[in-house]
Amino acid sequence: MAEYIPSTEGWVRDQVELYEGSGGVEGSTLRETGLECIIVTMVGKKSGAIRKVPLMRVEDSGSYVLIGSRGGNPKNPVWVYNLRANPDVDIRDKTEVSRMRVREVEDDPERQRLWDISAEAFPPYLEYQAKTSRKIPVFIAEPV
Repeated sequence: MAEYIPSTEGWVRDQVELYEGSGGVEGSTLRETGLECIIVTMVGKKSGAIRKVPLMRVEDSGSYVLIGSRGGNPKNPVWVYNLRANPDVDIRDKTEVSRMRVREVEDDPERQRLWDISAEAFPPYLEYQAKTSRKIPVFIAEPV
């Protein structure tokens, strides 16, 4: 069993600890946004360790859309590279944990549809895309 290495970003570490420590009863809203989030558990590309990240909860017919926005930063979040290398994940949605497989969505019509529902759920995604020249990655996590 791989070792869990908490994030070096304090807010990420705190969110994961609250969410998972309560069994999903607490911490299911992301920081000051008040919007629902999920916890994605993955394997690190370089470390091989277990990594966990809270992401906005964007559901699409039993699957989850994962947006690699990093607030419009010029670089992708590290978890994007983890998912590209190791697509099998666990997703905690409150008290439920599901095994899923992630794929990056590059097909324009599907990507646009998923982007639109994500931006509807979390409008700042539109601002984030406007702030960066990179094409923000869109993933879909589907039941195995």
